[in-house]
Amino acid sequence: MKIFAFSDEAAPDLGGQIAAMKRNGLDGTEIRGVDGRSVVSLTVKEAAEVLRRLRDSGLSVWSVGSPLGKIPLEDPGFGAHLDLLRHTLEIAAVLECENIRMFSFYLPENARPEDCRNEVIDRLGQMAEVAEGSGIRLCHENEKGIYGDSAARCAEILDAVPSLRCVFDPANFIQCGQDVPEAWALLGERVFYMHIKDALADGTVVPAGRGIGHLPELLRDYAARGGNTVTVEPHLRVFEGLAALEKDRRTPLPAGAYPTADAAFDAACEALKNLI
Repeated sequence: MKIFAFSDEAAPDLGGQIAAMKRNGLDGTEIRGVDGRSVVSLTVKEAAEVLRRLRDSGLSVWSVGSPLGKIPLEDPGFGAHLDLLRHTLEIAAVLECENIRMFSFYLPENARPEDCRNEVIDRLGQMAEVAEGSGIRLCHENEKGIYGDSAARCAEILDAVPSLRCVFDPANFIQCGQDVPEAWALLGERVFYMHIKDALADGTVVPAGRGIGHLPELLRDYAARGGNTVTVEPHLRVFEGLAALEKDRRTPLPAGAYPTADAAFDAACEALKNLI
């Protein structure tokens, strides 16, 4: 199993991230934040320098952990969002990375998901058209508050936009009230890679295997189906940039369990290794 991580949860600076990945024997990063900035804000020149430093340390980039699609569905600036996608495709190419993590839009308050389906699918289709021919996959993650926050709607998205790949996050499903085994039964055969994040019934994030995310069973089945890549997403402690990621949809975090970002990152990596 190849293990990557959202290394910005260990440290905001690239040097600290590299040290954490090396210390835990990881293959590399799902790159999201670098020196306090979103990866999608990097210039091509800056991205090339990031790649050089990672390669010099024997590490690689598995996926660009972009915020693409994590905007309100009614946002009138979708054209600018497509421009951001074009730039992110450039960044991914420079990072020698073939995957971009993305989302399926926050729905208007009190809107019924079924009333938003056509607009969601249209916008995702436009994004897929922009990425077509780039050699880079757009990988949809289930997330709180977006259209694809349930397994059934994730399946709808994958059916409607076949070029999209499926990223499976058990904790996010738990926090949305989605039964995880039910979600896996529907999506397991289509899962391209997994985010390793577990949670208790109240949504509090815990190390892999300590929640109700059925991580041991999921990982066994994923490997049996030929899956060989996962990304550790600790979320065990507040880290720089978390507020921007969560906005008003806060993830319950364990209180005081990990004194430092490094300790939380190491605990998340160790928990996964104990399962595999």
